[in-house]
Amino acid sequence: MQHISKVYRRHRHNLVQLFRYGLVGGSGVLVNQAIYMLVTKLGGGHGAGDRILVGLPIGDFNIRYYHLAATVAFLVANITNFVLNRWWTFKSSKHAKFFAEYWPFLSTGLITLAIGLGIQTLLVNPGSPLALPGWFDNSSGLRNRHYWANLISIIVTVPVQFVVNKLWTFRAVRRHGGPDVDPTHEIGADPDPSTDPDIETAGTAGRQ
Repeated sequence: MQHISKVYRRHRHNLVQLFRYGLVGGSGVLVNQAIYMLVTKLGGGHGAGDRILVGLPIGDFNIRYYHLAATVAFLVANITNFVLNRWWTFKSSKHAKFFAEYWPFLSTGLITLAIGLGIQTLLVNPGSPLALPGWFDNSSGLRNRHYWANLISIIVTVPVQFVVNKLWTFRAVRRHGGPDVDPTHEIGADPDPSTDPDIETAGTAGRQ
């Protein structure tokens, strides 16, 4: 039991951050999906996603409307997620300038966007081994395979974004101490008795 308690104290901040990141990410999924559906409707409705925008000399692959919709949705969700993560999840707004963190955040997002677009392409391409089943025939919003492919790609890439953003984008949280920063959030770091209120309280009780 003491070992479990020690492990919890050591990784408490990581767990809190992961929980907050999950909430922010959940809101980002809603924003992303809503914008994706809006752009799709503006482009002509459920079947708009398959429309070719730019032809590529690579087999049957082309840049299609759903790639554009996914990119627009990503950009909107990316900025909302960044603001919330900077202010609430990692609490780094007091320790680093906005654009100093946003560019790494955006770069990370663009990498995961590329991965997500690849996943979507595999899911909606009929010739792909990962293609969604025929029930997703774009006959309605619920059966729109592009909507589902976008949602699946977001779910797959969120864990990657969390790890990279924690270890790179919001690095100022790890380098600068402050009243809102718990240094025990370093992965594998031993808690500092001088800053961990649980340890400090336990030590005080032992001296009484």
